[in-house]
Amino acid sequence: MKIRNVYAMFFLSLFSLMLLGCGATSTSESTGEYIDDTVITTKVKAAIFNHESLKVNEISVETFKGEVQLSGFVSSASHMPIAMRLARDVNGVTSVKNNMQVK
Repeated sequence: MKIRNVYAMFFLSLFSLMLLGCGATSTSESTGEYIDDTVITTKVKAAIFNHESLKVNEISVETFKGEVQLSGFVSSASHMPIAMRLARDVNGVTSVKNNMQVK
């Protein structure tokens, strides 16, 4: 009976440690947040791709905890606010940082 209790405590402790390992910190994301950010990044890239004046292969999109960062190049300064608006309109985006440059 004691051995069974020892095994139960061991596996309960191991399970608890696994759950703690999946949690988010200020510099890392939980698994769920990572998946959410991947979905946001994909939706922002799709929105940029579907806009006739923007080139998705020249604009890089990165997302961390809902914050989107756009970088890369656009052919005109007027394209920057368009890309930012498209990113802001995606569900789940909390803010947009612009690091794009005109080439």
